[in-house]
Amino acid sequence: MSPAAASTARPGLDFDCVTVDEVSRHFGRRRAVSRVSFVAHGGRIIGLLGPNGAGKSTLLAMLATLLKPSAGVIRYGTLTAADAPPELRGRIGVLGHDLFLYPELTARENLAFFAALYGRRDAGAAADAALAEAGLADRGDDLVSGFSRGMRQRIALERALIHGPRLVLLDEPFTGLDQASTAALVARLKGLRESGAAIVLATHDLDVAEGLLDEAIFLREGRMVESLSRPEDLRSAYHQAMTGGGRS
Repeated sequence: MSPAAASTARPGLDFDCVTVDEVSRHFGRRRAVSRVSFVAHGGRIIGLLGPNGAGKSTLLAMLATLLKPSAGVIRYGTLTAADAPPELRGRIGVLGHDLFLYPELTARENLAFFAALYGRRDAGAAADAALAEAGLADRGDDLVSGFSRGMRQRIALERALIHGPRLVLLDEPFTGLDQASTAALVARLKGLRESGAAIVLATHDLDVAEGLLDEAIFLREGRMVESLSRPEDLRSAYHQAMTGGGRS
């Protein structure tokens, strides 16, 4: 967490862990998530793994406070989203399928806009620092519309991190990236882990995830069927979990 972000955080919101306790989410009769429990600690990367429809994106949306659980509770430190003030969302960073960048603006203008939106008084300096983190300091005055998918993804990640969040949520962050962009993103995530952020990501890329995750949570039809700490043979573990070898 950056000093500027830390100075604006209320003490009760500077949580070190997020607890998902028997959380379910129903859409009518369909159970998107059913009784999932885990703890996301600061300084760790958790991977949500499973096929399409397994509940990964729904879980991330609930962690982001964009959806309310139908049952169970999510605690940010000691507070639930209902108990916490609106500033709780300022402690969460989200990178989803929509990158939420304005193509008609430059990279620097995009980042400065979001820095100001989060209350950063040093929005210009924050944007310059984010461009440096993305390895795009020399492209700051170029329109985002002219960027490759990998470059846009790197800018969007810095957009999600510019306010120094304690909880970072990523939905399929490696999709469409080339090898160099993937390596840069992995390095950035490892740096975030070292800084003490709690990171939860959903991904289909098992080869990248295998060397990155501190914990793998396998989801099938909305249920958590297995959880492994520092998985080594992730592809084999995934196959076993998805074919019924995990816990029920």
